[in-house]
Amino acid sequence: MSARVLVTGAGGFLGHHLARFLVAQGYWVRGADLRHPAFDPTSAHEFQVLDLREAEACLRATEGIQDVYALAADMGGMGFLAVHHADVLHGNALVDLNTIEAARRNGCQRYLITSSACVYPESRQCVTDVAPLREEDAYPADPPDAYGWEKLLAERLCLAYQQDYGFETRIARLHNVYGPLGAWQGGREKAPAALCRKIALAKLEGRTEIEVWGDGRQTRSFCYVDDAVAGLHRLLRSDWREPLNLGQDRAVSVDELCRMIASIAGVDLKLRHIAGPEGVRGRNSDNARLRAVLGWEPPTPLEEGLRRTYAWIEQQVARSLA
Repeated sequence: MSARVLVTGAGGFLGHHLARFLVAQGYWVRGADLRHPAFDPTSAHEFQVLDLREAEACLRATEGIQDVYALAADMGGMGFLAVHHADVLHGNALVDLNTIEAARRNGCQRYLITSSACVYPESRQCVTDVAPLREEDAYPADPPDAYGWEKLLAERLCLAYQQDYGFETRIARLHNVYGPLGAWQGGREKAPAALCRKIALAKLEGRTEIEVWGDGRQTRSFCYVDDAVAGLHRLLRSDWREPLNLGQDRAVSVDELCRMIASIAGVDLKLRHIAGPEGVRGRNSDNARLRAVLGWEPPTPLEEGLRRTYAWIEQQVARSLA
């Protein structure tokens, strides 16, 4: 009999993809979230619409479950995180505190949280040519925003439950996951989706210029969603109990990202840089420990992931214009 698995945040981008992956792997999957997925029906065998900031909702979600993938969080791109510090910190802390305690009380066997590269200190991300971030670089702690501080709290929570209760926890520090079926407008979209939208709009409307926040030289690495969910599954099944980077280790500038997407779209565009939330100047993942622990790292090249992502977002933009 296959394991019974819970995916919290299964109505969101990453959780939706993870539920589909786990069903394909033969697991029985329960999804839990405030709402159903926005762009595609869930693959989960059961979907509970719950507010996981409430303790009773978490007890209901984890009942009869062996493995928990705790992805639920109030999040978005820089346009959202830069102006919602209190709501993000308060709401996400409640979700994490209640979910892990409910999983322990209900006798769940393994518990994985999705942390974030946002836990790393701002002082290590002040230049575009940034040194790749190692897991131990998270301390001394100084995340750049409330989202990062809450993720660091969630990590410490897992380590404490492991130490005090012998509860098997896993911690994945995700680095900029992107792909189809995610937010592409409205303020919660991340940089790849936002740029795909802008470029698709310019292409379909016959314009030759797009706006880009900041000077375009800020750098990031980007992990395709299929690789992220495969990595989460590998980490949960492993014996590694410390935080682990999960992302690509190839950093590109925002301007380079724009040029890649424009090439995929088949357009030549001028980039007009304007003031806007930029986040840190540079961020990249050091994957040495990922390779050592899992014998694996994300295989999808950025160009291929962007090709798939842009194709889907251009379809959404075309429908919205129609």
